[in-house]
Amino acid sequence: MAAAVGSPEEFKMSLFEHLAELRARLSRVVIAVLVLGTFSLAFAREIYGFLMRPVLVSLPAQSAQLVYTSAIEELNVLMKIGLYAGVFLATPVLLWQIWGFVSPGLYDNEKKMAGPFIVFGTLAFVAGAAFCYFVLLPQMFQFLLQREDVAVITQRIDTGKLREQDALRYLSLGDVEHAGALARTAVGDLQAAGEGKTTDDGMALSLLNKRSVDVMARLEGLGRLVDATRAGFQDAARPVLGQVMAKRLEAIAAFGQGDFDKASSLADEGAALLAGVSAPRASDFAELWKLERTLSVGVATVESMNWTKPMLSMSEQLSLVLVLELAFGLIFELPLVMMVLGMVGLVSSAFLFKYQRHALVVCLIAAAIITPTGDAVNLALMAGPMLLCYELGVVLVWLVEKRRQRQGDAPAA
Repeated sequence: MAAAVGSPEEFKMSLFEHLAELRARLSRVVIAVLVLGTFSLAFAREIYGFLMRPVLVSLPAQSAQLVYTSAIEELNVLMKIGLYAGVFLATPVLLWQIWGFVSPGLYDNEKKMAGPFIVFGTLAFVAGAAFCYFVLLPQMFQFLLQREDVAVITQRIDTGKLREQDALRYLSLGDVEHAGALARTAVGDLQAAGEGKTTDDGMALSLLNKRSVDVMARLEGLGRLVDATRAGFQDAARPVLGQVMAKRLEAIAAFGQGDFDKASSLADEGAALLAGVSAPRASDFAELWKLERTLSVGVATVESMNWTKPMLSMSEQLSLVLVLELAFGLIFELPLVMMVLGMVGLVSSAFLFKYQRHALVVCLIAAAIITPTGDAVNLALMAGPMLLCYELGVVLVWLVEKRRQRQGDAPAA
């Protein structure tokens, strides 16, 4: 006698069949990931460089590099790149298998939406990853790795150094007038009001933790002035430059003994002697030395503020970037996932509308957990798309229900 419809035996057989189908579809996805991941290994280094660009751009120029702490870490990183690249490239296969698994529970007219589901699902995943890479990651790493006040003063100092180089070039040509004018402009910009202002005064120096950096930068600047003056005035400057070098050597000796005040004073005396090379242009030589002093204070200020130095490992930064990329890819898939759940009857628009406020709280908590920074901007960049995707998913579920009602296919409540 045949078993009755809905008997336990038929239910168990149906469940086992579903599990077997699920295993087969998961096997196809795994095979696709392995094949595409193996192919991606040929481009793993290029992919890694592309993924790490937001990190490297946010690092200080002098330390814009990643390190590895074991002999096999770099190899592990490249293997991980291949695996995750396989996952990203296999997104259409994964969506195809998901649709094939849930399609038996759909109406005939809904089964024809397999193509749009795979296409739009893939595009949504790519859009989420692109949003993370181009919008979130630059903001996040800039917040984590850069201090706003340090970045502003560093920009001023870099500009001042470029002008200093040109001023010394004019000095090496014997054109003290243009050299002094450039130095005067550079000092004015460095001391201009606003963020990043650099002032050469005793109060500023007393607040520095890196006085040795300041004095060393002054001695180096004095050396550059000596070289440029010798090139511009040659034999005529030798007697004066001999006196300047004597002062500089005394200053270096004081610096070696830790007497920074004496070293700074001797450097000032040596710079004052340079005016003897061309008495009519004494004020221009003074401007050149003022520029060197101001730059030295700026360099020491930045050094005292940057008392921590980032040393980022390859594997840790890759894991952070890949987790965020994958998270945003899945977030942008949320509307399509909610639509499919609505099609198979697991959720309804009424249920989603009812618990909308709860979803808001869940999104904010999830964003706070996923986001590695504590600032409001990055939290908003994470929570905002999650909320928008949830609302879009609610609308899609509502549209599915309305479409079924119009076609007279909606199940009884």
